[in-house]
Amino acid sequence: MMWLWASAILMAITAVIHSVAGEKRLIGPALASNQGVLAVPFARKVMRGAWHLTSLFMLSNALVMIWPDSPMGLCRVIGGFWLVIGLFSLATSRGKHVGWPTLTAAGVTALIGAG
Repeated sequence: MMWLWASAILMAITAVIHSVAGEKRLIGPALASNQGVLAVPFARKVMRGAWHLTSLFMLSNALVMIWPDSPMGLCRVIGGFWLVIGLFSLATSRGKHVGWPTLTAAGVTALIGAG
């Protein structure tokens, strides 16, 4: 259970970093350009909303890890996805993506915790 809590904490940290750093370094600057598709108000709302909804999805994954009686098979699947996403981020960004360590660690701890 300790490993699943560790995974949940890492997932929550990733979600916060994703929302805060993403807003500061990516979403805010992109929306400030107000060019191309981002000149359309609805597209701007969708972009910002989708970004932060992704962070909420990460938090929902964290809740699954610590929810009483969560199926361990589900925890393994979620952990596997986090691990693959972390390693994919590492490989495709050549280590420059700020989230790859916590994505990967959350996946590994979930897999350990779920047995």
